Amino acid sequence: MSKATKRKHVTKEVLDDFILPEDGQQIVKVTAGKGNNLHEVESQNQDKFLVSMPTKFRKNVWIKRGDFVLVQPIEEGDKVKAEIVTILYKEQIKYIKSEGLWPAVFESEETKSNSMISDDLLPPSDDSDEDNTCDSVMNINRKQVAVYDESDESDDEDG
Repeated sequence: MSKATKRKHVTKEVLDDFILPEDGQQIVKVTAGKGNNLHEVESQNQDKFLVSMPTKFRKNVWIKRGDFVLVQPIEEGDKVKAEIVTILYKEQIKYIKSEGLWPAVFESEETKSNSMISDDLLPPSDDSDEDNTCDSVMNINRKQVAVYDESDESDDEDG
C-alpha cells in the first residue's frame, strides 16, 4: 500500500468512524505534546499521564492541545500509561454525548475548545464604517501598525 493510499484510509477512518468507549477505554483531553509521538493528557479524575500515538496515525493525523482522544490503557509502561485509539472530532463528540457517555468534567471545556475563532483574534469592529466588512482574523504574530488616512483637502491643494 502506498503512503498516499494509507493516509487516505487512515484519515477516512478517523473522520468517519463513530466509536463509543468500550471497557477499559476512556476519554481524555490532550494538555501538551511531549515529542516522540507522546502526548500528556488529563483524565476525567484530573490525573495527568503520557499516552503514545500509534504508528498508523503518525504523519497522517495531527492533534493539538485541547483536543479529546479515546485511549486504551497499556500494562508495559511506567510513564506511558495508554495508547491513543482514535481522535475525537466535533461530530464524534456530539455522537458520544447523544449516547450519554461523555464525561461531565469535560462538558464545559469541550465547548471552549471547539470555538473556531476567539474574540481576541477578530479585528476591532468599527460600527461607523459600514463598507469595512472584513471578516479576516488578525495575525497576532505581527506587530499591529495604526494606519491614518491623511486625505484632507486643505493640506495638499495645488494653487
